[in-house]
Amino acid sequence: MTSSVLNRRAFGAVSALSAAAVFAPAIVRSQGESIPALGRVTVAVGGQGLLYYLPLALADSLGFFRAQGLEVVTRDFPAGARALQAVHDGAADVFSGAFEHTLRAQARALPLRSLVLMGRAPQLALGVSTRVSPGGKDFGDLAGRRIGVSSIGSSTHLAASLMLLRAGLASPDVTFVGVGSAGNAMNAFRSGQVHALCHADPVMTRLEQTADMRIVGDLRSLKAAQEVFGGAMPGSSLCAPQAFVQKQPAQAQALVDGIVHALKWLQTAALADLVKTVPSAYLIGDRSAYLAAFSRVRETYSANGQMPDDGPATAHRVLSRVLPGFADTKLDLARTYTNDFVRKARQKYNV
Repeated sequence: MTSSVLNRRAFGAVSALSAAAVFAPAIVRSQGESIPALGRVTVAVGGQGLLYYLPLALADSLGFFRAQGLEVVTRDFPAGARALQAVHDGAADVFSGAFEHTLRAQARALPLRSLVLMGRAPQLALGVSTRVSPGGKDFGDLAGRRIGVSSIGSSTHLAASLMLLRAGLASPDVTFVGVGSAGNAMNAFRSGQVHALCHADPVMTRLEQTADMRIVGDLRSLKAAQEVFGGAMPGSSLCAPQAFVQKQPAQAQALVDGIVHALKWLQTAALADLVKTVPSAYLIGDRSAYLAAFSRVRETYSANGQMPDDGPATAHRVLSRVLPGFADTKLDLARTYTNDFVRKARQKYNV
């Protein structure tokens, strides 16, 4: 498994003018007030340029982590499932990815907790190639096809499986293929390695706008997610092993503070601010497509980082439907997340 180690500069820097005029007031401390040296935390991410992980990227590039005295280093992996494995292997401290991984981890006796919720919906879509099925508009065209997902076992695999089940297709009716994230996923789709793709933005919007893809299943809005999942389905979150939470509570709080601050910034940020803040590589060569994708999913970002009351139960219900035998697994859903750090951050930033 290949990964690249990126320090905080990899997320880009805000221009000096923007920092002075907009962001500096949020991070400046009074003279004589020391910033605690909390050290370094390594975060494993499954596709850092995806909008799915935008709050994490913003918290770093806007200096919100550094304002807490924390250095954040990201390790990028082709998919969320692989990023989570890096945490289990000791290659990273915490994990940024789909909340439902905390349930799977508990089922394997690996205690993992969500510290802060970034997305209130999965922000995923399923599309079929217009070359393979020029007039296809429904799931019937997917029978016998190869469907690309970020990796087997990732949230893209789960979402695609659920959408197929709802359409009357079982997993044996298709072949799932791990294609990685962003550029690799687009290349696999355009080259015909897969006939359909379930992925996140800006990948899906770019393929849709270039007429390479026709969307047949869409989970990029709160309404659509509610209809498909039957409740509030948590999306991206920042998760940590229970041992990290117990041994490094100050680092955990600093991470959550940074994310909550970024979520607040997102509530009022202009598109021009976003473009100035994220690295150009995230735009995947098409600024307009990136901004269109952001506008589409913007409502799905959490306003305050707090896990909704019915979120864990919804995730459990979805996993029980898709994964054989999971319904019989005994889980303590209250131990898959904590809102304690978020409550403190909300008081701090008045959100």
